[in-house]
Amino acid sequence: MSNCCTPHSTDADTFDLAVIGAGSAGFSAAITAAEDGARVALIGYGTIGGTCVNVGCVPSKAMIRAVETLHSAKGAARFEGVEATAQVTDWPAMVAQKQALVDELRAAKYIDVLPNYEGVTYIEGQARFTADGALMVGDRTIRAPKVIVATGSSPHIPDIPGLDDVDWLDSTSALELPQLPKSLVVMGGGYIGVEIAQIFARAGAQVTIVTRRGLLPEAEPEVSDALTKAFSDEGIKVMDGLSYDRFETSGDGVVLHATHNGATVRIEAEKLLLATGRVPNTGSLALDVAGIDTNARGGIIVDPQMRSSRDGVYATGDVTGTDQFVYMAAYGAKLAAKNAMNGNALSYDNSVMPAVVFSDPQVASVGLTEAQARSAGHDVATSVLGLEHVPRALAARDTRGVIKLVADKNSKKLLGAHIIAPEGADSIQTAAMALKMGMTYDDLGAMIFPYLTTVEGLKLAAQTFEKDVAKLSCCAG
Repeated sequence: MSNCCTPHSTDADTFDLAVIGAGSAGFSAAITAAEDGARVALIGYGTIGGTCVNVGCVPSKAMIRAVETLHSAKGAARFEGVEATAQVTDWPAMVAQKQALVDELRAAKYIDVLPNYEGVTYIEGQARFTADGALMVGDRTIRAPKVIVATGSSPHIPDIPGLDDVDWLDSTSALELPQLPKSLVVMGGGYIGVEIAQIFARAGAQVTIVTRRGLLPEAEPEVSDALTKAFSDEGIKVMDGLSYDRFETSGDGVVLHATHNGATVRIEAEKLLLATGRVPNTGSLALDVAGIDTNARGGIIVDPQMRSSRDGVYATGDVTGTDQFVYMAAYGAKLAAKNAMNGNALSYDNSVMPAVVFSDPQVASVGLTEAQARSAGHDVATSVLGLEHVPRALAARDTRGVIKLVADKNSKKLLGAHIIAPEGADSIQTAAMALKMGMTYDDLGAMIFPYLTTVEGLKLAAQTFEKDVAKLSCCAG
């Protein structure tokens, strides 16, 4: 493996494939191409490993699991004769443990992986396109007939008066705070906002979520409503339907002035977290110089084969502005690499893409929502099952959530599944497989499921299309 210090020469700077971005998508693309015998330049800028391992999935889920124990203790009283308590005694130690895991996985899954692939040359630096399609990295010119862009995304910063004067946090800096704040305002009700909000609330901060469209606005309304209720029951205040006027500092905190239902409101907290989405990292690539088209938010426009508007240039992952999940980035990157090296025969397919929000209760979905199914022209049938009908939830004395299935009314074919449940994330892949196999709700309802599991709720929800499950005996099938 060579690096940025490799002597400049035509051979050293010419490759079969150049991959821009050294995160999960970049590594997936580089490894896939190298395994097919290609000579690959992997160009990384900033901390190797990208968003997921460094500032996204890994640190947030580590902290979610840590504070989950606090909630479990507080919820123990739902069982008669059981009492438990828990508290954060050393916030800096929690943060340090989280960072140790990040550092360990970055080394194990990225840095230490590279030496296993002699065909991959790692080049450190910021890449930009030239008019002829070459890449400039510092004073070095990298040439390759095929290029895959996998530069990821960054937090979106909204344009609100006064924000420049406020010491705001994003999801990265929030999980690096040396001390737990007494109060936190979270702007944004998407998956990042709800996950981070719950971490801090369970750790002991007073948390208010402010949002224009509610929690998880793209989810089924039954799911959004159930999550909002669960958060409210935990003491997390959710204020939706807001229009933002301005920010100002106040003492050691921040104040948001907003309008809510026609009335002026003042929302104050020690810290402000911005969770208003993410934008593709394309600003430094000089895409316009190379004739690579982007959408309104800066994402590279690609076709189903992951090809951009410039011949030989592909893009995958968050930089396209769609399907911002690490597993979809890796999937798209592998597909792009195979298309780039072997002809464009493979097509990106997200029709059965499972999506998970690691709130508690967890939110998981696959396929179409009811609204999407109607827009696609289906005569839609739905089933909505409250968790009070799922024996596993009754045994756990935790019936927060619902399961909603969407199907074509005439064929009974399943079109989508949407779950909010304390253990919902581990159930969604069963629904994904059902959709992939083209199953009907009769097929799903007739399958054998293990009793007293959350996933059994899918069977019960399938039966709910045509039966009243409240009248069924346990294990009646």
